[in-house]
Amino acid sequence: MRIILISAFAFLAACTGKPSFDDASLSDKKLNLEEFFDGDLVAYGQFQDIFGTVRRSFVVTIKGDWDGEALRLQEDFVYEDGATEQRIWTLTKTGDDAWEGTAPGVIGTAKGVEQDNRFNWQYEIDLPIPSADGSVETMRVTFDDWMWLLADDRLFNRAYVKRYGVDIGDVSISFEK
Repeated sequence: MRIILISAFAFLAACTGKPSFDDASLSDKKLNLEEFFDGDLVAYGQFQDIFGTVRRSFVVTIKGDWDGEALRLQEDFVYEDGATEQRIWTLTKTGDDAWEGTAPGVIGTAKGVEQDNRFNWQYEIDLPIPSADGSVETMRVTFDDWMWLLADDRLFNRAYVKRYGVDIGDVSISFEK
């Protein structure tokens, strides 16, 4: 019975609405990743499981550098338990509004598209997960990131996280220049 309930809940969670470029734009702002992420930023975020329980919160300092061809993002995470993590992204603009990127742990190439004030970024990654005994294991998940430029100095990100094609939670992040 428990497996049936969990399966039904997972199915319902997978059916929840998610953003789309077909959604009306609620802003006349234009997001340009290379402009927004060039320089120093700070971000505040949290991961919630599909039941709505906050499982982890973090602060990220970001050093971005746009050299005219590639955008390099050095992300330094500090989690609520004091754990740290660094991820360095290299993004390349492949069209007027198209991007590709790589980072350690990312499987293949991440792909993204800008439209109006929005950016959608999708990738698969082996995410480091700390164990109770202090060791670190990895969990392969997919991210479907949606970002909205709220103001010239503020960007909101909501990432939908799946494992084996099933929603396991989402990450909410507020970036500030």
